[in-house]
Amino acid sequence: MNYNKKTVKDVDVKGKKVLLRCDFNVPLAKDGSGVITDDKRIRAALPTIQYLLDQGAAVIACSHMGKPVASFDKWVQKQTEKGKDPATLTEEKWKKSLADLSLKPVAARLSELLGKSVTLAADVVGPDATAKAAALKGGEVLLLENTRFEKGETKNDPELAKKMAAMAEVYVSDAFGAVHRAHASTAGVAAYLPAVSGFLIQKELEVIGGALAAPKRPLVAILGGSKVSSKIGVINNLLELADTIIIGGGMAYTFSAAQGGKVGNSLLEEDWKDYANEMVKKAQAKGVKLLLPVDTVVADAFAPDANSQVVKSGEIPDGWEGLDIGPETVKLYCDAVADAGTVIWNGPMGVFEFDKFAVGTKAVAEALSKTSAITIIGGGDSAAAVQQLGYADKMTHISTGGGASLEFMEGKELPGVACLLDK
Repeated sequence: MNYNKKTVKDVDVKGKKVLLRCDFNVPLAKDGSGVITDDKRIRAALPTIQYLLDQGAAVIACSHMGKPVASFDKWVQKQTEKGKDPATLTEEKWKKSLADLSLKPVAARLSELLGKSVTLAADVVGPDATAKAAALKGGEVLLLENTRFEKGETKNDPELAKKMAAMAEVYVSDAFGAVHRAHASTAGVAAYLPAVSGFLIQKELEVIGGALAAPKRPLVAILGGSKVSSKIGVINNLLELADTIIIGGGMAYTFSAAQGGKVGNSLLEEDWKDYANEMVKKAQAKGVKLLLPVDTVVADAFAPDANSQVVKSGEIPDGWEGLDIGPETVKLYCDAVADAGTVIWNGPMGVFEFDKFAVGTKAVAEALSKTSAITIIGGGDSAAAVQQLGYADKMTHISTGGGASLEFMEGKELPGVACLLDK
């Protein structure tokens, strides 16, 4: 796939109406107050928005938020599947579930950050949105309502895409966290408008794409997280590119069990043991170092204050479960990144949400902060860990899309990038 795409600087946007797809899927306080608890994704869109405004463009921004169910019948079905009594499910409650996922708080925060009023449309392609888009002048910003309020959004409905495109003259994609999905607002609209990337996507493509296409060597990939099944494609692709692959997190126990080790109550994907062994053999055949934990911190319960001990990998007692890499493994992994040219990290080394079992993740983050390597954090939990531990400013690049960066590293085509104009 060609990742050399035209950017917003390669097209004329002066005085034009621009449909800008952002990723404003921000976390909200759970008390229903609508307070945004982390505005990083809004801030990430500011350079592109400000550039468009400076060019005199009229910006029609759009984004999804959460997973609203766009029809009452479907909502009732989903709630019933969760065990709710259908008799208690009213249309009012469904409408409240939609209201809780309105982009109203985003419009307010974006107004504060830009220092200018951002108008929120009451719908996506309905009468309010189309009227406000038609009246929008250069230098003004309109935010459409949650794109997933439209049933056709996730189905990439061409009629919805056509209606969205009809509001503008240029389409700019800047929602890297959503480019792995072929939705109406992420890919469909590109069939009807000249489509280019914003600065956020441009950076993601240059940094991650560059690291995969022509890395400064040695290239070390650190893969953690809970499941082998979610990372098998990434491991398989990186075995063609990396010099060293480091395995941590819950998926390490599937590798251990595949090699005949005892894993106690640790996370284990029985069906993926053969794949794990295939990856070990492939690494040997390709001359890639595949580093697996040599010791592990085990606990007698999945709890922050559980009793713990360090045991050798493959020797976890019955009734105990692995929750972090052990001290010998920490040293092994930190040594492996010390002389790296490029490091890509996706997934924590243990249950970093519990301080007692965050030691491995902290040590790897600290080691990356001290290396002179290009350090790329692949979004998701690893990005959250680096932010929490205070090492974010020491990393070369922290991806804004967990799922998108994973599929990027897997070598998959990203529909929201493939649809953009080639340079």
